Amino acid sequence: MTKARLLRLSVVLVSIFMILLIIVYWDNVGTAHFYLHTSFSRPRSPGAIAAGEDWETLPDVDEFLAKLLSSSLKQNSSIPRKTEQLLVQGSNKPVVSNLEENVRGYDWSTHKDRSSLDQEKLQVERQRTLREFCANSSFTFPTKERSFDDIPNYELNHLIVDDRHGVIYCYVPKVACTNWKRVMIVLSESLLDQGVPYRNPLDIPREHVHNTSTHLTFNKFWRRYGKFSRHLMKIKLKKYTKFLFVRDPFVRLISAFRSKFELENEDFYRRFAIPMLKLYSNHTNLPTSVSEAFGAGLKVSFSDFIQYLLDPRTEKMAPFNEHWRQVYRLCHPCQIDYDFIGKLETLDEDAAYLLQLLKVDRLLRFPPSYRNRTASSWEDNWFAKIPLAWRQQLYKLYEADFVLFGYPKPENLLKD
Repeated sequence: MTKARLLRLSVVLVSIFMILLIIVYWDNVGTAHFYLHTSFSRPRSPGAIAAGEDWETLPDVDEFLAKLLSSSLKQNSSIPRKTEQLLVQGSNKPVVSNLEENVRGYDWSTHKDRSSLDQEKLQVERQRTLREFCANSSFTFPTKERSFDDIPNYELNHLIVDDRHGVIYCYVPKVACTNWKRVMIVLSESLLDQGVPYRNPLDIPREHVHNTSTHLTFNKFWRRYGKFSRHLMKIKLKKYTKFLFVRDPFVRLISAFRSKFELENEDFYRRFAIPMLKLYSNHTNLPTSVSEAFGAGLKVSFSDFIQYLLDPRTEKMAPFNEHWRQVYRLCHPCQIDYDFIGKLETLDEDAAYLLQLLKVDRLLRFPPSYRNRTASSWEDNWFAKIPLAWRQQLYKLYEADFVLFGYPKPENLLKD
């Protein structure tokens, strides 16, 4: 009997030791270094985890990992003072060297922030709308009913994790994601400049911002944590502050078109423009480079782009590119309970309020918005030559994004 008990005890100890090795040594800046400095109600203090609070609904393995990981919270409960001082010293108005950003220009004018009370009410309303429609069985769209466990790892590549501050950001292209990625780099200190973490978001070169190796995303968890990856994702989703920024779906499409097809972009020309020009404009023998095509006046029209989105063959060939993929497919808002929903239409106010709530507003400021941002008022002009039937089909394609995030149905575009 004694030998059997010793054997069971040995198995348990070895298992615990192996889990410790996996978690602590596989990730230099991972879950073993939780930094939870948020003011949202959902994230708890380290003591709350140790007391077993908040984990009642988690499976035994999740509960065990949560308690195990919480021991490091007590040792790493604040950002080092020296780092905080360094970040605060960052310049307020950096030099912007990127060509695209120089052309666009920045709006450095001051904006009167909404009161905290207004912002709090706004968040309550946005979250209420999202949750109501996610729970509404009469409102359906693809992937709505699946669980978080049903989401493939490759579809979790837009969830960026900052373990230092306990933050998860789902980035949506064409919704200020470049600058929010910069903010996440500064907070997580995931990128160094001559051995020193970047302090000012706009100092980070654009090519580094969009380099997938720069960010820790959920789809990388399997490589780091193996079979424990889903358990750790769930713990972080429960414990961390989760946010995303959205935009009027039709305006986002216009912005994507302007960015990828009106400017010379070699990659998008070869991958998307050439097939569009052949399929919808009946062009043959197209130039192999975008500069030659633009020189010859061969450009994708907005009508070509809409036809491409509506063509059933498009999705059969490959999923929508992330720049025009629906937000519900990028961020899974019915499977992930977001704590903060920002909108590009109120970017300055929302960004300032979010950084305040995260208690990182002393560390950095959100980069200012672009002066010539694509405006909602442009929709009528852009869609004027698009047939009514196409507009109605396009709305159905993006209806979930309109409804879930509280954007009004564009009735003026959907009727004669």
